[in-house]
Amino acid sequence: MIAAFRQLALALALTGLTALLAIAARAAEATPDRQVKDAYAITIKTLAASGEPPWRPPHRDKLMSKSLAALFARDDLYQDESGEMGQIGADPFINGQDGEVKNLHVAVTEKPAKGKAQVNATFRSFKQTVTVRFRMVEEGGGWRIDDIVNRFEGKDYSIRDELSKPYDCGSFMNKPCKR
Repeated sequence: MIAAFRQLALALALTGLTALLAIAARAAEATPDRQVKDAYAITIKTLAASGEPPWRPPHRDKLMSKSLAALFARDDLYQDESGEMGQIGADPFINGQDGEVKNLHVAVTEKPAKGKAQVNATFRSFKQTVTVRFRMVEEGGGWRIDDIVNRFEGKDYSIRDELSKPYDCGSFMNKPCKR
């Protein structure tokens, strides 16, 4: 009887712990800036030649909205099939082909409303101030990156718009690539 009671108590404790961990995981995504901070932690590791960038597996599906992750996946498939560079010629998280992330500051600039928000990441890269804007969307019980907006030569450009452009070839275009 005592053994059965101990087993029940242990089972209840483990169930409670599992529930607390699930709540903590959801709380980590409770603010729109959390995913951007996580993406920059990954970016900093990638710049140090360690691991994959935020737009590649295993990161993109937990950081990005389903539709943005699908666009990045399509771009990866094009690169694999064609051997050519995809639609994005630079790292969208540093707004360049090469860079560094120093003095990172991440802030929500448009408060969450109707499941959308904007987050800005500002940092120093090679002594230049860089600001990258993130359009965030609530999806799957948390906030996800839905677009990345960079500024180049005085013009804003949306990564989502760039990735949505047609490709010359690819299995998804029903036109095989010649390699």
